[in-house]
Amino acid sequence: MCMHPTSTRFSLVILLGVVLTASGQQASPHKQIEALVDHYSAEYAQASKAIWEYAELGYHEEKSSALLQRHLQEAGFRVEPGVADEPTAFIATYGQGSPIIGILGEFDALPGLSQAAVPDRNPLAAAAPGHGCGHNLLGSGAALAAVALKEYMENNRVAGTLRYYGTPAEEGGDGKVYMVRAGLFRDVDVVLHWHPADRNAVMNGGALAITSAKFLFHGIAAHAAFAPERGRSALDAVMLMGTGVEFMREHVPSNTRIHYIVSNGGAAPNVVPDTAELFLYARSPSLDTLDGIWGRIVKIGQGATMMTETTLDVKILGSDNNIVANDALAKVAQKNMEEVGGFRYTAEEKHFAEELQKSLPPGGAGDPGSTASVEPLRPFDPNQPAASTDVGDVSWNVPTIGFIAATFVPGVVPHTWQAAACAGMSIGQKGMLVAAKALAVTGADLFSNPQLIQDAKKDFARQLAGKTYKSEIPSGQKPPLDYRF
Repeated sequence: MCMHPTSTRFSLVILLGVVLTASGQQASPHKQIEALVDHYSAEYAQASKAIWEYAELGYHEEKSSALLQRHLQEAGFRVEPGVADEPTAFIATYGQGSPIIGILGEFDALPGLSQAAVPDRNPLAAAAPGHGCGHNLLGSGAALAAVALKEYMENNRVAGTLRYYGTPAEEGGDGKVYMVRAGLFRDVDVVLHWHPADRNAVMNGGALAITSAKFLFHGIAAHAAFAPERGRSALDAVMLMGTGVEFMREHVPSNTRIHYIVSNGGAAPNVVPDTAELFLYARSPSLDTLDGIWGRIVKIGQGATMMTETTLDVKILGSDNNIVANDALAKVAQKNMEEVGGFRYTAEEKHFAEELQKSLPPGGAGDPGSTASVEPLRPFDPNQPAASTDVGDVSWNVPTIGFIAATFVPGVVPHTWQAAACAGMSIGQKGMLVAAKALAVTGADLFSNPQLIQDAKKDFARQLAGKTYKSEIPSGQKPPLDYRF
């Protein structure tokens, strides 16, 4: 017999697989599941810390993927590794028959964001990867939810199939897009997901559609001083393309985002570069709008070749859709998130938060007490800052709903060293438990309520009426396993 504290006002006891209240009565399904999450929390907090330490880049998350596979297999899931031509992708399955509910997990890190779990900039290794988006928590928290829900299903003889999708390379590698193309979501009824953030809320739709590509220009090399007239500079073409994109910014919707780097600028200043490359991302609230913007970007590149007498190869690397909302699922998710609630900082965690917030820009820090609250349900506002994710492509194929949980100190945004610091310590792990509970209890509602699934499918059809799923990634293109290298 083990006793486990929960966020409720009464203690729960797990006795021979049955969750009881302190008075000896069987707890409600949600309280049973929350108690199971607490029961396994230490194990998955440790897993999240191990993945944080591995900090592996997209499609190369060998240790991270293997760790989660091992945990899920030991918990009674059937594991299928290496799906969709992605060595670190996998599916873990429990049960059989309908309904089929999926939970998404990610585990890739970001380049250059190595960081110790301390409130000041302190890389563990110079220029090394780090979990600045908290995917160490995302993958582990989703697995924790799956394990707790599986045990609840087993204890209560709940019919249906539960799947955990281990999805690699979310950060620009589009792992889920290739899994969608491989038909791995074709029979799923509903998909649940979550993401680390600095607050607790339900994600009903949102994110920006994105297309990314490398624009590789080819010119003619020459001695830059002795015979410059013989050269045709590929770098000139890159610079002119960048200038053209900057002028275009005035003439695109205000919620469009365009960002790029010069990924190859030549070999030496005294050699006219015969190759140079621009690596560019473009984002917009819908892929249809982005298509027109992208066409103009390509024309700018073509114009640069005309001005420099160079040639151009465009290689599409990735493309993600926006996330499709589902109002039927959102209502249930919001109710469950409010029921689970947030958490409060210890004195030590509050000190960490206050010290870390000193590194944020003026006005960027929020109230640490906000981690105990849940934001009201709001529709996605495309005029507010937003990121992109390959969850969008899943949501165009399966009814999907998501959560965000306060794993970061209020005011901290993803893709920063501050986020990586939070993701490696107790603040991140506490937020992970909130997400795991919200995912697991929502999954239980779906298994127990066929009408909820039908309502979700009806709203899914309404949201996509007259629309067709598409991807800008060329048909037949394989996952870009070395896109980070």
